[in-house]
Amino acid sequence: MPKENKRRGRREEKKRKREHDEPEHEPKRVRKSIEDGQEVPDENGAQHQDAVADGVPRPDAMPFYGMLDENEQEYFRKADELLELNQFDGPEERSLFLENVYKEADGKELKIANSQSCSRLMERLILLSTPEQLKGLFQKFSGHFLHLVQHRFASHCCEALFIHAAPIVSQELAQPQTARTPPSSDPNDVVSMENMFLYSLSEMEGYFGFLMTDRFASHVLRVLLVVLAGVPLAKQNNKSIVQSKRKEKIGVAGAEKSQDWILEERKVPQSFLDALEKVTQDSVSGLDSTYLRALAMHPTGNPTLQVLLQLELKQFGKTRAKDENSIIRRLLPDDPIAEGTESASFINGLVYDQIGSRLLETIIEFAPGKMFKTIYGEFFKNRMGSLARNEIAGYVAGKLLGRLSAEDLREAMIPIVEQIPSLVDRNRTVIIRTLIERCQARGVDVSPIKAQLEAAYSGSNGFEIARILRLGESPSAEDGKPETTHTHSHSEKLHGSLLAQSMIAVPGSLADLIFDSLAKLGTTLSLRIARDPVASRTVQVALKAPHMGVIYRRKVIQQFYGHVGELALDPAASHVIDAVWEGTANLAFIRERIAEELAENEGALRESHVGRAVWRNWSMDLYKRRRSEWVQQSKRNAKGNEGFQAFPETDNNKHAPHSHAYSKHLTAIEKARLKHAAKQAEQPKTDKEGKATGSKSPHKSTKKDKQSSRPPSSSNQGKGKEPLMAQ
Repeated sequence: MPKENKRRGRREEKKRKREHDEPEHEPKRVRKSIEDGQEVPDENGAQHQDAVADGVPRPDAMPFYGMLDENEQEYFRKADELLELNQFDGPEERSLFLENVYKEADGKELKIANSQSCSRLMERLILLSTPEQLKGLFQKFSGHFLHLVQHRFASHCCEALFIHAAPIVSQELAQPQTARTPPSSDPNDVVSMENMFLYSLSEMEGYFGFLMTDRFASHVLRVLLVVLAGVPLAKQNNKSIVQSKRKEKIGVAGAEKSQDWILEERKVPQSFLDALEKVTQDSVSGLDSTYLRALAMHPTGNPTLQVLLQLELKQFGKTRAKDENSIIRRLLPDDPIAEGTESASFINGLVYDQIGSRLLETIIEFAPGKMFKTIYGEFFKNRMGSLARNEIAGYVAGKLLGRLSAEDLREAMIPIVEQIPSLVDRNRTVIIRTLIERCQARGVDVSPIKAQLEAAYSGSNGFEIARILRLGESPSAEDGKPETTHTHSHSEKLHGSLLAQSMIAVPGSLADLIFDSLAKLGTTLSLRIARDPVASRTVQVALKAPHMGVIYRRKVIQQFYGHVGELALDPAASHVIDAVWEGTANLAFIRERIAEELAENEGALRESHVGRAVWRNWSMDLYKRRRSEWVQQSKRNAKGNEGFQAFPETDNNKHAPHSHAYSKHLTAIEKARLKHAAKQAEQPKTDKEGKATGSKSPHKSTKKDKQSSRPPSSSNQGKGKEPLMAQ
């Protein structure tokens, strides 16, 4: 059958017709994607970036540095795998391997940094490099930093280079002789790491306004600002502002803490502070107030503006707010700030904006005291209840509570407490937790909060801790293991656990709510909470709380009887068993009961990594071999030794050393030694001539006899026995 005649190019013609029919002003849709931990904005973010960068100098087009061939890519890929596993015989072998990789990478550094598959190798090289090798990389990147920080993959390499080179600046500042010359430079010229940073910074001069809103360069710029200021960059501190939360973790197995992606607080030269001030001014000098305020709503420019504002007020003093050219004065130019002004419109526009509210939190946290009082009294004092109700504005309210005085906090607490039932229903407990913490810090009575929380989380048995921890109402299986279906998300359970921990931190009626509920849980629910990775944190904090009464601790721990061995093998519950050690202070009999259960499960514990950790933390080797020393160690580690209840074997009036309660833990040779010592004690002592020195009286004993019947002292335990105790 003959084929139908078809005209060539029909698809291209349809494509041209479709493009002709589409409106010209419609922007091209940008695919939302996340790669290498950097956030790629959508089409709205791209449009906003163009609007903000309008009138700001832009860098030239990025050059093409070439590509690695297949053999080079395969070599660097294998090198990356070896560095990630870090399976070297020693530091010397790893250093030799790094030198060989650097030789192979000589002249190809820019290609590697721009390569999607090999840029991770460059980050690991930076992680393990010596100061001389880092200086060599600085020289290789010199002249290209402006383009590298904008690249999707090379920007991560620049960020890593700045982070790991920052401590070297402080070292050279303390010891100038450490500023040695890298091999590739002139032997007569000493180049310090301080100058390396300043040279890199000069390459970006004039383009900071554009880099603030670039989706890749903005992250590097924030890190560079932190390095210049000398402030710490820790995982739990500024990472959400300086680095993306989705940033890929590039590391080395078994790397030391000094090789992690953190920066401690350090001393920086004056040239860094001068450069920081210049960068702060240059970043906003080309933007008028309209564009500067537009940055507050920009997904990429907002975090950069937060860092600039925070460093400006912390590094250069609160008096900087009076400077007409300062960032905070350009954002809030009116003095005083009142309703109807531009500053008022700007603040009201930020409160309920998902992105802009973060900048408002920074302003509230770091603004001078006079400015903060004006902002709070004018805009938020009579709105604390409605702010706490809102999902976004609730975080702004939390920052406001952090700066209120005791008197203002009492007034702000009244409308917030009225919203607690609705906040609990919607699981918005962050503002409640913040209110509790601030009331404790300011010494404000928390009884109104306690009454509302008790009513909100009450059940058939009164206040129920399981409702806060979001464990569901139906009990799990009889063995206490968690159910396979989870009705609550991880974030809901996490916020509930944090709220319970904040309540425990407040001695008095608020903490007693948690203690009393934990004591009445029952074995099934207690085991379920102990096995939950999030909920178990509450039990740990409760057992370690110094103000938890002995009765509460005894009731909570007794619910674990018969299940200690299996709990010690669970990744989450094993931490609860570790906390029981502190929880059994002044409860020696209960501590002995837990140790006995651990000893019965010795085989299973030694076969498990988690179990071995519990065995070591409880010093169970010492418990089995030299129990008297374990008792003494328990006394030394107990809180409030003056009220520590004696162990049965140490109370000579009630239990003799050869009694069954004590002897059942001794080996055969130890029992024989005790029996021999008892016989020797009954025989009369003789001098060197064989004459009797007197018989032993039941009411009188010699000094030597007292020393022989006393358990080893603490001074003797440290001699030759520390390795065993450490086990």
